[in-house]
Amino acid sequence: MRFLNLVAAFAALLAAAPAWTAEFDRPIPQAQSATAELWFALGSIALIVALIGVQRLVARR
Repeated sequence: MRFLNLVAAFAALLAAAPAWTAEFDRPIPQAQSATAELWFALGSIALIVALIGVQRLVARR
């Protein structure tokens, strides 16, 4: 029975090992690239066009 308790204690120790990792370092935000700005602009325009299309479709009914 002592051996089982020892094994259980060792297993609990191993299970808690990830809690001993280093402190969390918050990521530093990066500047937005020109490519990302271009794709955001294109996506925004596409969304506006789609919303206008839906509004026209609904208004006809």
